[in-house]
Amino acid sequence: MPGAKTERTVPIRYCYGADHSQYAELYLPHQRRYQGVVVVIHGGYWRSAYTAELGAPIAADLAAHGMVAWNLEYRRAGNGGGWPETFADVSAGIDALRVAAAEHALNLDRVVALGHSAGGQLAVWAAGRDKLPPGAPGSYSAAVPPTEPTEVPLTAVVSQSGVLDLRQAMTLNLSDGAVRNFLGRTPEARPERYRLADPVQQIPLAIPVYAVSATADVTVPPSLSRAYVAAAQAAGAVAELIPVPGDHFDLIDIHSEAFAVCRALIRSNLAQTAPDRRRTSDLG
Repeated sequence: MPGAKTERTVPIRYCYGADHSQYAELYLPHQRRYQGVVVVIHGGYWRSAYTAELGAPIAADLAAHGMVAWNLEYRRAGNGGGWPETFADVSAGIDALRVAAAEHALNLDRVVALGHSAGGQLAVWAAGRDKLPPGAPGSYSAAVPPTEPTEVPLTAVVSQSGVLDLRQAMTLNLSDGAVRNFLGRTPEARPERYRLADPVQQIPLAIPVYAVSATADVTVPPSLSRAYVAAAQAAGAVAELIPVPGDHFDLIDIHSEAFAVCRALIRSNLAQTAPDRRRTSDLG
């Protein structure tokens, strides 16, 4: 966006746990009438070598364009993450927005998740937390809601070449066995683990999912996004496949056409009126 500039270059860090990877950084735009929040979830095939530094330029860009951004870090395979820790971290990190919202008068009526690659899997998974059984990592509170809600529901997800079908990703042996490295077992050995972790098995969701896929992506093939959207649409959910030019990393290049599409999707969803927040199970 011509003329956009970063008004705040130093984000505010919030810790949601004792581990050094359990934190999120809040990026605030200059104006004080905040319209929702964008949760940025970085990729890297869930491996510890890749950190929230991948999301920092994105969060800064969104703030420069007038949007509040929450750049989320989490434990990953190799530094205490995997199953179930990564899922517990992502949900706790999103819910920690309530602390930041109280301190900075943030509006949580619209919370859009933006996830790249493995972060896309985590973002779409987080959108289905209300469907998880009690006791599962990231599941909502007990059946009777507390007086004050603790969860922060997502209202839309923009997936950037997300790993949205874990079984297909394992069959393709993406990134030299990244899915098995992350979840620790095969689907045959731990079917329940995959049922709870795989976005395609949470369909239908009650919120829209925009599966943005780079046409020249060889890191996460477009077939994963296509499979998710086809299944979601067949189940009556709101999902859209959005091809964009470029490769896997053009999606997180803030100067690219591919990222401009993602930014526009986020802005559009933040501008919408607050959605009906009945749980998916109440929607039939």
